Amino acid sequence: MTLVLGIDDAGRGPLIGPMVLSGVLLEKEREVLLKEKGVKDSKLLTHPARIQLSKIIKENALDIKSIKIFPEEIDRALKTGINLNTLEAIKMAEIINSLNDKKSEIHVFVDCPSVNTRAWRNTLIGFIKHPQNLTFVVEHKADFLYPCVSAASIIAKCEREDEIAKLKQEYKKYGDIGSGYPSDPITQEFLKKHGKTLENSGLFRKTWKTWKALFPEKEQSTLF
Repeated sequence: MTLVLGIDDAGRGPLIGPMVLSGVLLEKEREVLLKEKGVKDSKLLTHPARIQLSKIIKENALDIKSIKIFPEEIDRALKTGINLNTLEAIKMAEIINSLNDKKSEIHVFVDCPSVNTRAWRNTLIGFIKHPQNLTFVVEHKADFLYPCVSAASIIAKCEREDEIAKLKQEYKKYGDIGSGYPSDPITQEFLKKHGKTLENSGLFRKTWKTWKALFPEKEQSTLF
C-alpha cells in the first residue's frame, strides 16, 4: 500500500495569531476521491466550503497532525537567528516524524516556503529522524498541484480560522482584530489603537516590520 503525506501552512504572513502547519496522511487511491469532492488549494475556496471539505478529508485520512506556532515562539526564533523558513522546516519535520510509521513507503509532498527549493529540501530532511522509507517532493505551488497538499492546506486554514475566531472573542472588548494580516485596514486600525496596550499579550508578532514601524524599539544608552 502506497501512502502519501501532504504538508502545508496557513498564516505565514499575518501580524496577529498563529501560523499553522498541517500534515494529511492518505492512501494514494484516496486522492482521486478527494479531488472529485472538490478538494483544492484552500485559497481558491470559501470558508463554508473549507469547513465542509475538512470533514471529508478527516473521514478519508489515515492520520492528521497540526502544529500551531504562536507569535511569541515566532518572535523568539527570529531573535535567536532562526529564520521563518528554517522554523517551518523544523515544525514540518516534527509532523513527518510523528506520522511516519518507519515501515510503509510514504511519498511526502511539501509546499516549499523558500525561493531556494533544493536548499530548503535539504534543511527539512536534516531534521527527519527516519528518512529511509520516505521520498520527498518539495515544490512551489504544491498546494495547487497535489491533492494531498491541497487537503493539508484546507486543514491548516480551518485551524487558523478557528484560532482567529477565538482571538476575536477574547479581545472583542477592544474591537475587531480583522483577519490579522498587515494589509487588512481593520487589523491596521486595531494595531494603532491597541497595540501598545496589548504589547505583552502574545497577540502580535513584534518582529514584523508593521509592528516595528509603529512601535520602534528605544535605543539603549551606553554607560561609560
